[in-house]
Amino acid sequence: MTGTTHLWLRLPRREDLPAALDGLDLPRPLTAAPLSAHRRLRGPYTFGGELARELTPGLLATAPDLVRLHEVTLLTLAPELRDHVEATKETLTSLAVPAERTRFYSRLRTLRLAHGMTALLRDRPQDGPVSLVVRDAHHADPTDAELLAVLLRRLDPERVRLVVCTGLDELGEPVTPMPETLPEALHRHAHRVDAIESTLDEDVDPAAYVHRDGVADDPRLVEAYLAADPADRARWHDARAEHLETAGFAWRLGAIPYHREHGGDPVTHAVPALRLALDHCIDAGFYDATVDLGERGRRYVDADGDVEQWWAFTTKMTTSLAALARAEDAERLYDEARAASTSPAIHQQAAYATAMLYTRHHETDVRDDRLAKAWINQAIAFAALDPDPPSRAFHSAFYRNGLALIELHLGDPQQALDLVEDGLRRLDTGLDADRHRLHRSVLRYNRAQVLAGLGRVAEALTDYDTVIALDPNYPEYHFDRAALLRRLGRDDDALADYDEAIRLSPPFPEAYFNRAVTRAGTGDTAGALADLAETIALDPANVDAYVNRAELLLEAGDTGGAAADVAEGLRRDPERPELHVLAGHLADDGAAALRSYDEALRVSPGHVAALTGRAEIHYRDGRLVDALADLDTAVMLDPDNPEARFNRAVVAMDLGRTGFALEDLEHADRVAPGDADVSERLRRCRELVAQGVTS
Repeated sequence: MTGTTHLWLRLPRREDLPAALDGLDLPRPLTAAPLSAHRRLRGPYTFGGELARELTPGLLATAPDLVRLHEVTLLTLAPELRDHVEATKETLTSLAVPAERTRFYSRLRTLRLAHGMTALLRDRPQDGPVSLVVRDAHHADPTDAELLAVLLRRLDPERVRLVVCTGLDELGEPVTPMPETLPEALHRHAHRVDAIESTLDEDVDPAAYVHRDGVADDPRLVEAYLAADPADRARWHDARAEHLETAGFAWRLGAIPYHREHGGDPVTHAVPALRLALDHCIDAGFYDATVDLGERGRRYVDADGDVEQWWAFTTKMTTSLAALARAEDAERLYDEARAASTSPAIHQQAAYATAMLYTRHHETDVRDDRLAKAWINQAIAFAALDPDPPSRAFHSAFYRNGLALIELHLGDPQQALDLVEDGLRRLDTGLDADRHRLHRSVLRYNRAQVLAGLGRVAEALTDYDTVIALDPNYPEYHFDRAALLRRLGRDDDALADYDEAIRLSPPFPEAYFNRAVTRAGTGDTAGALADLAETIALDPANVDAYVNRAELLLEAGDTGGAAADVAEGLRRDPERPELHVLAGHLADDGAAALRSYDEALRVSPGHVAALTGRAEIHYRDGRLVDALADLDTAVMLDPDNPEARFNRAVVAMDLGRTGFALEDLEHADRVAPGDADVSERLRRCRELVAQGVTS
């Protein structure tokens, strides 16, 4: 093997790491000691959070602007950093009290966070190469597994060389789909090294297993722990939990709930510990962890006992399962809840959530908007019976917003608009102005989307302006308003909104892609190419980015770069007609070009660019009738396409049909005024017609 690569270090036991590292030639370590990814320690982002805590103090001194740029990533991975990093990008979502939290993050948010940490490592000031050793990756929470997969793919090992340590067993694939899983990333981007067992200390203290938070895998230590008196084990766990409660918040997401579950009174101590971790994880978008915590909490409570805790563990599990594309599992839990409880509030919430499963979360072949409407009407009926006026007003508005989504899916946007406006009126008349500010903004945002869909663009823009004034740091509002501004031809304003969305959010490819398209439209080719490069770095499967970049590179004369993008795009999507058209444009000879255009037309028979491209080859090779036939089809499909009109006029003039050509050229001049080629050809054609040369 040549060149520097990341390393995948497989260890018989985690305790074998020091000896294994001694045998490796690594650059200086980035962190004081190897970082663990074992989710039992600090839950989600056990590794990512510790990395953030290690790097941030130094970066505040050497690169404070980089910390500010990645503030959301750092504070999400390591909440303790709020003591050092001011939170300047809070949103109504992040600030909402639990009772008013009606919006939850997309499950893709953790992928954005992974890219944010990757960008921070990539861009931090650094004097020479470093190594970063991560142990226990086979026990990582999906957040850390996703982060490691992104780091392995994107980080240059000449700059930051990763050493990812796992056990010897095969790594399992995650339940939640990911663009690239950790096992895939290790196989693709790292060189595997299998370590041998080292000699361990003879002393085995069973309490040490607890003091190491249950992550040690030395079989002698595990056996000694299991052989110890259960009362002693419980006492050790309780003492360790009490110690960790003063050691930083992140321990409350992993080790503290673990120790409380194994302590002397799990019902008294483990349930609140699990609940605290559950609430934090669902609010942060750590949905796999939320499901795990919910399952564990439900072992200690049921609907016949502490119903409030039981329902919290249950409903936050179901919300997370839906976000993780596990709608069937969520529905089974809702059915169980309906069978276990007669609480109107539980049946009301379950009815609403089941409606959302059938209109949004189930697989396409299972979705049923009529059934969803039946469930949402049940929730609305329950809400109407609520004896508390503010609660009745809120839930009535909230569930009607869900019904509006269903009506949209059923093809009735006007009814959806009426429902959203009714919800806004209910909130305005039934609640104090400072209550449910988040949901008020959500309703206005939804109204903006419906209005835009109805073509009422000016009204939609007014609502976008309002929600951004209410919640200026929510990046999706800027992203969506930018698209509307582009529809209005306000490209400079759209670019400003895309800039703001990118500043406010951990990196996501759609923002860079849309900004690239907008920049290209304004003539900023260099900026567009930079954004497309970032889009592909964030999402290598984005075929649209390869298409757009290949087009720009071809226009700029970089045929090699364009050809590389076409080849990669076709590898990922062989049925993409635009790529076959570009391959035709790049072909060295007419026969190869014709094959590419023919393939594009096989995939998309009405593809105008393929027809005009093939017509050019026919024309160049003297097959004027064939060229005219393709251009006739192109103009029929796209009558206002100036290129097709111009090319057909050229062929018609060569065939002596100048009168026919004149019509095409005049049409092309109207739709593309000022084009020099059109103007010159039109002048010549008019001269010929004036001379009586027509047919």
